[in-house]
Amino acid sequence: MKKILIIDDDIAVTNYLMVFLMQTELFEPTVKNDSREVPDLLQNETFDVMILDMDMPDVSGMDILKIMQSKDIQTPVVILTGVSDVDLAVRAMKRGAFDYLTKPVDDDLLLEVLNSAMEQSVIHRTIDQLPVELKREDLVHGAAFEQLPTQDPGMIRLFHQAEKVASSDLSVFIWGERGSGKEALARAIHKTSNRSEGPFVAVDAAAQDPEKFSADFFGQAKDWSGSKEERSGFLEAAAHGTLFLDEIDTLTLPMQVRLKRVIQTEEYYRENSTQIRQVDVRFIVASAHDLTSKEYKEKFSRDLLYHLMVNSIRIPSLRERTGDISLLAEHFLKKEIEKTGKKIAGFKSDFIDLLMNYEFPDNVQELQTIIASAVVNEENGEISIDSLSPYIRERIQPWEEKPGLEGFKPRILKDVEFEHVSNTLKYFDEDRKKSANALGISIEKLEEILGLT
Repeated sequence: MKKILIIDDDIAVTNYLMVFLMQTELFEPTVKNDSREVPDLLQNETFDVMILDMDMPDVSGMDILKIMQSKDIQTPVVILTGVSDVDLAVRAMKRGAFDYLTKPVDDDLLLEVLNSAMEQSVIHRTIDQLPVELKREDLVHGAAFEQLPTQDPGMIRLFHQAEKVASSDLSVFIWGERGSGKEALARAIHKTSNRSEGPFVAVDAAAQDPEKFSADFFGQAKDWSGSKEERSGFLEAAAHGTLFLDEIDTLTLPMQVRLKRVIQTEEYYRENSTQIRQVDVRFIVASAHDLTSKEYKEKFSRDLLYHLMVNSIRIPSLRERTGDISLLAEHFLKKEIEKTGKKIAGFKSDFIDLLMNYEFPDNVQELQTIIASAVVNEENGEISIDSLSPYIRERIQPWEEKPGLEGFKPRILKDVEFEHVSNTLKYFDEDRKKSANALGISIEKLEEILGLT
């Protein structure tokens, strides 16, 4: 049986939880109604999971979380409190809590969350115990990562982390710059998981019509007039498999609320229907943006975010792993040769040198595009700088410094504009009105440049 610590100053609550959990024959409960006794108890005993109230005299639930964090006590914590407070929930989850439930709680939901908390804890301990030196050939499911060529130690460690995370059904949050390979990693996690025989459904939230996305995602019931036919959505298409939701930061707040409910309860309803449906789906979500920043505080649900980031993986940009550039170039060249049937011996050294000195703002995706374009243009059997189209050559070539313009190099105007406006917004602590005034543009124009509309 698993050892569980229940901390709540309400004796009626702890008595109920103790009896209920003992009846499951899965848990051996320890109860504390006086939170002042908890710090010493945690120092002397270990528990598999903890249920913690937040609003207690003397030592609050938040105090206990701070103590656990300072002493690196890794026991997974499920908050169970009578106060429905999203900001408090977010602060608790920042301090390491796994989930936040309000009283009264459904018994089945409580059991599910407790089991998930312990599962996640095991995964994180396993990841923490990974050796410093890791080899690609030590992956249990190495074939699943074939579409992600790398010799970078950080990436190889990331693959081992992804393999451990894949062993559960918990949601995964992948973040990294555009074009860095987030979908490829999501597919690898799916192939590594126990859902590998099920479907993998990839949905780019940014590419969807916001007015139709809810019906496309959740499905649609026939309306009373018969003007709308019943149909399933992306969610049902991914049943018993994995749903990859890219650019999750573009979801509307109502969609975020509905998504959180699906993740937490595995329940949803189609548009035009009040009939609750069940679905068995593993979610992998991704974003190119830092959703913990001030910019997204009002736009993205803190509650959903900290649920998703329980298992988070960051993919480094290509400029952070330049040792992979030539390896990836060879990989993409091979794929293009197979696709086009062209006879190309390889790359000239000047071409590789050019790639090594480029920053790749669009990462691996941009490198693939450059190689594909060079293969199409090449007629002499070996890729060189001359194989590039004039547009790509001008974009990626290193610019020599000119006297009086030290540190300056020509750049795409749109990139310069975005960077300047973005930095101005940061200067004014995300105040759009002050930023727009300083830039001499309207708030609408500022939002358009930054893609905030």
